[in-house]
Amino acid sequence: MYINLLTKLKNAQAVKKESVKINQSKMAEAIAKILEKNNYIGSFEKKGRGIKRVIEIKLKYQDNKGAINGIKLISKPSRRIYFGYRDIKPVKQGYGLLVISTPIGIVTGQEARRAKAGGQALFQIW
Repeated sequence: MYINLLTKLKNAQAVKKESVKINQSKMAEAIAKILEKNNYIGSFEKKGRGIKRVIEIKLKYQDNKGAINGIKLISKPSRRIYFGYRDIKPVKQGYGLLVISTPIGIVTGQEARRAKAGGQALFQIW
């Protein structure tokens, strides 16, 4: 699930690791694409076959600090939070990113608002 992905990224970056391996899923792959596109991670690569498929994510550092400063989980397994497209606001005055699961797929808050699609808010990252 995406909570495991985010926790591994945050912890690995805190101890200055080069890369992280996580179990492959469509949701993890979609989130990795969004994070790579918005420069929160360096790159990601799918590896393995069958049951042993993993995604290897290379972490990104700027001036010996991690590119990810903070993560806030919005929806949790015990409580799902949904936003209409009008309720989507900028994160950290536009310096952060909201990731939301919509009928058009997992997208950023800006893309969801542009497409007029609401959905389940997953997390904020800055």
